[in-house]
Amino acid sequence: MTLTVRDQLKYWGAALVVFLFLLWWLGDVILPFVLGAAVAYLLDPIADRLQAVGLGRVVSVAIITVGMLLFFVACVVLVIPTLVSQAAALSERIALLIEQAPNTVASAHQWLTTEYPGLVDNLPEPDEIETTLGTLLQSVTAGLRERAGTLIEGAVASVSGLFNVLVLFLIVPVVSVYLLVDWDRMMAKIDSLLPRDHAPVIRSLAREVDDTLASFVRGQGLVCLILGVYYAAALALVGLQFGLIVGAIAGFLTFIPYVGALVGGVLAIGLALFQFWGDWVWIIAVWAIFQSGQFVEGNFLTPKLVGDSVGLHPVWLLFALAAFGSVFGFVGLLVAVPLAAAIGVIARFMTARYKASALYQGSGRGPQA
Repeated sequence: MTLTVRDQLKYWGAALVVFLFLLWWLGDVILPFVLGAAVAYLLDPIADRLQAVGLGRVVSVAIITVGMLLFFVACVVLVIPTLVSQAAALSERIALLIEQAPNTVASAHQWLTTEYPGLVDNLPEPDEIETTLGTLLQSVTAGLRERAGTLIEGAVASVSGLFNVLVLFLIVPVVSVYLLVDWDRMMAKIDSLLPRDHAPVIRSLAREVDDTLASFVRGQGLVCLILGVYYAAALALVGLQFGLIVGAIAGFLTFIPYVGALVGGVLAIGLALFQFWGDWVWIIAVWAIFQSGQFVEGNFLTPKLVGDSVGLHPVWLLFALAAFGSVFGFVGLLVAVPLAAAIGVIARFMTARYKASALYQGSGRGPQA
């Protein structure tokens, strides 16, 4: 008995609703498994290449596990403490600048009054500026504190304390290893469960989704890593304070085109102006670092590693992150990218089917005279 298209849509729609409900209901319970599946998906090409040179699947996974463990230990010992210390020092510096902002405005007002008396006739007095700025800063500080409290409460509620964090770090590697060992068998099992009539179309769509994810997640992730290391190392070499944390921020935000270079460049140049004021060579050097990074990214890294036809628009990606993150929490942020890629592929497929249908092409007869 063959099901009609309407009946098939009912069944698959019900399955989608059940999946989204389980994603929302389970929430943080499935977080380690989602993270483990994401790690296994990212590392599967490496395991396949090791198998291609003659190694077994288990041996390949063992080599990858040891390598990732050494990388994680190196980050914990060498990189993370430095980033944390620089982030704390940078936050203290920003807080100090905020506290000194009223005095800076008053000094600027006095200098303008002395040098250009006609220019400041219509400007408010320094006391008024200081009062207004102080009120504004108090409001911003109170809002930040309130937001920080909300974020901390949400973080504590989501992971339920240090114990769950430790459990997370224990479960994710175990899940990743098991899934990585059985990845090919799982894919073959899922393929055997596909509806026979629609299996070729589903395989084609799945390959397109995989190509999109591979281009964006793996390629863009590698671009972010390369640029983050470059920015951090170059800023440290020119002697910029907080260069490592600025480079890490710029590299992390590179997954959004131009945002990483813009935010990192503004932050780095602002810090360089305070540190190297009067020594314009070093300020220009900081500017040149981000200009060269943007040039290399646009002309070499992104075309080579990501490709020109990713099919995942940055605006659509940001919308997916905001929507799924708001509904499903942190788990929604993790599944937003693959779901956005899948929805984009399906939308392009449906658009092509629509343009090939009689609904779009019509009867083929032009308008009658």
